[in-house]
Amino acid sequence: MIIRDLYTEKGVNETVERINNLTPDTKPKWGKMSVDQMLAHCNVAYQMAYKSDDYKKPGAFGRFMIKLFVKKAVVGPNPYPKNGRTAPEFIIEGSRDFEVEKNKLVSYIIKSHKLGRDHFDNKESVSLGKLTADEWNVCFSKHLDHHLNQFDV
Repeated sequence: MIIRDLYTEKGVNETVERINNLTPDTKPKWGKMSVDQMLAHCNVAYQMAYKSDDYKKPGAFGRFMIKLFVKKAVVGPNPYPKNGRTAPEFIIEGSRDFEVEKNKLVSYIIKSHKLGRDHFDNKESVSLGKLTADEWNVCFSKHLDHHLNQFDV
């Protein structure tokens, strides 16, 4: 697993290049998602960051459990396991438009790069609470790397 710095042009360019190597026919090495579903799934992380009002925040007990058990897995150094469980908000049902989802994901990555570290430092996550700029980067980069590896790009 490689955590790319998505606040740098190099990290953004490497990630976008990998995304651009996907085609509507790219098959996964594991898991049940199609490539269009995977792109839509990856977009959810950015939608939660930019449109957080569209998502329900967990209650006090839920936040406690997430911080206790989930946060370290999301922003920590270890890779995600193959075929791991995902939050219900990230489950994509049905087919999506490959090009629309791909373009949306690239736009989110570029938008985040342009906004930069300062924008994300102490920005609140819907479920994880306030995160540092580095934690946001790990959150985005690790998730993208996991799924781009899933589709062998």
